[in-house]
This record gives sequence, structure tokens and C-alpha cells, in this order.
Amino acid sequence: MALHSWGIYLSLVLAATATPGPAVLFIMTLASLHGWRKAVFAALGNITGLLCLGIIAVTGLGSLLAASRFLFDLVKYCGALYLFYMGIKLFFQQGGGFRFSSPMSPAGDISGRRVFAQAFGVAVSNPKAIVFLTALFPQFIHLGQPLLPQFSLLIAILMGFSFGFLMAYASLAHRAGAWLSDPVREGWVRRLSGTIFMGFGLVLATSSRR
Repeated sequence: MALHSWGIYLSLVLAATATPGPAVLFIMTLASLHGWRKAVFAALGNITGLLCLGIIAVTGLGSLLAASRFLFDLVKYCGALYLFYMGIKLFFQQGGGFRFSSPMSPAGDISGRRVFAQAFGVAVSNPKAIVFLTALFPQFIHLGQPLLPQFSLLIAILMGFSFGFLMAYASLAHRAGAWLSDPVREGWVRRLSGTIFMGFGLVLATSSRR
């Protein structure tokens, strides 16, 4: 791929991964209420979701999703319900799950596997991400060359940028952990994050394919 094409791709990936969205909100809430170590599992869950979305995009399923209004709406509403469910759960949760853990207390009240699964669900809940990758990758893949090495490099760059930005956001949020040792403040953060998650779900449910 030409140097100017790499510049365009890196710029698009930078903008897509640095822009706050549900994945950023999820990892910042987790890091601020539960510590940065658990945030690593969230970042890994997110980039695994991106890998799955990338595979869907390059295998032609993304084109089918973009062409079929029924399939797009089906995935969209399932994703919206998932985000809304996470918001409801976070809003009304009383202890457990996302709960502040000080440096001196054990951080085992939520498993890394559970965090990974939740972050993976957030990553794959938006069909627009599949459509975006379906439109993105063909612009930078040469059909006359082997597909797998090209896709592997493109998706690895996307995953690397995403992991780096998510952990940067998590590091910033983790610094607020001591401030959240007050149960009242913790409750407000959980309710605010839950409300924003529900908002993401409503926006997704009412959005179009464009």
C-alpha cells in the first residue's frame, strides 16, 4: 500500500478509536469504580470484538448486513437492547459488579472473564461498526495480492490503536478511584454511567443505516 494510503488509513483509525463511545464509557466506569487491572480485560474484550467485526466485514457478511434492512435492524435492535440492559443494570446495581476497590482491598468481586464478555458485547452491539469496516477495508486491500496478510495487518493496527486509547482512558479514570471511595459519589457515578448507556441504546435504536 502506498505511503499516502497508509496516512489516510491511520488517520481514520485514529479518529475512530480516539472518539469516546460506549466502549470508552464502559472501560472508564470500570476503571474508576473497580481499578485499572480489570480494565485490561475490558480492553481485550473490546479488541476481540473488533476482530470478529473485521472478519464479518471481509467475508461478505458485512455487505449483506449493509444491503438488508431487515438484518441491519435486527442486529441494531439487539445491540440497543443490550446497551439499554447494561445501563439499567448499572443504574440500579447496589454493590457487586462495578464497585470501587481501593488499592488495599481485594479486586476479585468481578471476574476478568465477566468483564471480558461484557466488553465484547459492547464492541459487537453496533451494526454501524460492521458497515463502517465493510466500507473501510476494501479501500486499502489490493485484490491482486493475498487477502489474509493485508487484512491481518489492517485489523492488527485497528486493534492496537483501540487497546492503547482504551487503556489511556482507563488510566485517567482510575485516578478518580480514591474520590469514589465515598459510597454517595460512587452511586452518582453508577447512575450517571447507567443513564448514558441507556442513552446510547436509544440513539442506536432510532438511528438509520447512514
